[in-house]
Amino acid sequence: MQENKQLIVLTHLSQLITLVIGFGSLLLPLIIWLTQKDKVYNLDKHGKNIVNFQLSLLVYCLLCIPLILFLGLGLLGFIVLGIISVIFPVINAIKASNGETPTYPLSFNFIS
Repeated sequence: MQENKQLIVLTHLSQLITLVIGFGSLLLPLIIWLTQKDKVYNLDKHGKNIVNFQLSLLVYCLLCIPLILFLGLGLLGFIVLGIISVIFPVINAIKASNGETPTYPLSFNFIS
């Protein structure tokens, strides 16, 4: 197994592909993780954190849909989720480039 910090950082930043093409924030990191987890040291741990974060964001988005009917709380939720989905991948990519294993807040542990 080799250590490849650049690929780990790229995996964190790949979540931002949605800003460019409109989708893929779960798909692209999932593909990188599944194809490289056995080849790159520590990518398995980072990949699980990323996939859990993206699945958690999906659950939160689904919860925001009915909340739109209640005084527009769902719209506020979508705005907060949008900000979180941009800020945390960037912060965690920086942490990963420094050799840390970052965690994503409010993530459910779907994959352990």
